[in-house]
Amino acid sequence: MNTRPFLSDQSGLTLIELMIAMALGLFVLLAATGLLLSSKAAYTVQSQMAYVHESGRYAMDILSRAVRQAGHEDHRMSITMTQEATPNVIGLDAMTLKKTTAGLNDASTKGVVNGSDVLALRFFGDDTNRQDGTILNCAGLPVAAPDASDDAESGRGWSIFFVGKDAAGEPELRCKYRTQTGWNADAIVRGVESFQVLYGVDADDDGMPDRFVNADAVDALDSQLSLNGENVVARAADLRRRTHWKKIRSIRIAILVRSTQPARDDDLSAVHELFGPGYANTHAARDRGTSVAERDIPFAERNRLRKVFEQTIQLRNDVAGAAA
Repeated sequence: MNTRPFLSDQSGLTLIELMIAMALGLFVLLAATGLLLSSKAAYTVQSQMAYVHESGRYAMDILSRAVRQAGHEDHRMSITMTQEATPNVIGLDAMTLKKTTAGLNDASTKGVVNGSDVLALRFFGDDTNRQDGTILNCAGLPVAAPDASDDAESGRGWSIFFVGKDAAGEPELRCKYRTQTGWNADAIVRGVESFQVLYGVDADDDGMPDRFVNADAVDALDSQLSLNGENVVARAADLRRRTHWKKIRSIRIAILVRSTQPARDDDLSAVHELFGPGYANTHAARDRGTSVAERDIPFAERNRLRKVFEQTIQLRNDVAGAAA
């Protein structure tokens, strides 16, 4: 006969076993949560960096195509550029524009984003009144060639680039253009914190740029001209003939693009030099926006990913319209 006492099956956990099980469960939960957060952070960084690269590439593509189109003429037209016509390339340093004012009217430093510049490009369209899409403005809209009632001023199209902020305060590269009923401006790339332009001036007329300077420096060269003419109108016409804006042979563009979402947790101490340290060391103090320090950016916007894109574009057409 078995004399050992009968042992009943265990029907629960001891307090120690329960505490161990809970600790293991919490450990697994914390590990899974950490892995999830890490994966989400990595995804955010990758997706935001992809956005920055794609936005920068797209912006530079639009800008380069517009620059190469500056000064385009359809030689079948009866209207041609004269020496007294305004330049096909015009720039403003550290300015911004309103959406619906004509051309560069009402340019202002109020609301300018990180000293961003304004770049205006002019060109003739193709095929009078047909607007066949051969020549497009910066918004992708066709520009017709002028008809007999137009002149070199009213008959040329416009592509004007500048930086503004949307209703949410996000900076964006905008394209301003003329429509059949007035003027408008559309955002083409969001997240552009700085838009900087240098102009390759051919001072000795050998067809090659001698140096790259900003818009203020081009205007300063014009201010040194000794203008001919008996009155203000005549001297203004002489300036249009001889302006250094008609001696631009290439344009160097740099933009600083940021992500749409926070994606960083570093010390946020970077300085973005849009034209490199050489230009920044000698010109940044006078050329606003060519050097952007993250410590000067509003705190809530500092932890974005940022990247500088730079390109030099050779002008294809005679932007002078016969410079003297």
